[in-house]
Amino acid sequence: MKAYIGTFLKLLLASFVFSVALLFILAFFLFKFHLTDNVVTVCIILIYVISNFLSGFLAGKTMGRRKYLWGLGLGIAYFTVLCIVSFAVKQNFGELGQDFFMSMILCLCSGMLGGMVS
Repeated sequence: MKAYIGTFLKLLLASFVFSVALLFILAFFLFKFHLTDNVVTVCIILIYVISNFLSGFLAGKTMGRRKYLWGLGLGIAYFTVLCIVSFAVKQNFGELGQDFFMSMILCLCSGMLGGMVS
């Protein structure tokens, strides 16, 4: 059980490292090409999806059994950490709206899909 938790945390950390790398690339493109807000929003959503899919895929390959559950778990953990960081920055959840639930669904589904594909 301890090995599963360690592997889970490593995969979660890897997904955030990958996300940060992609966000730096997006920041470079934003600086260079003056992207619109809509393009940046779509790119951020794609970064969520790609990071969760890859972490779910790696979890499925690493764990071997119940792949979709490990991917779903990573999607839940990723989204939870995003919520915690968002709350730490904004200090309130006043703007939960449609983007919150869409991001949650995308994180959970892409992690689970990555686990199922593995």
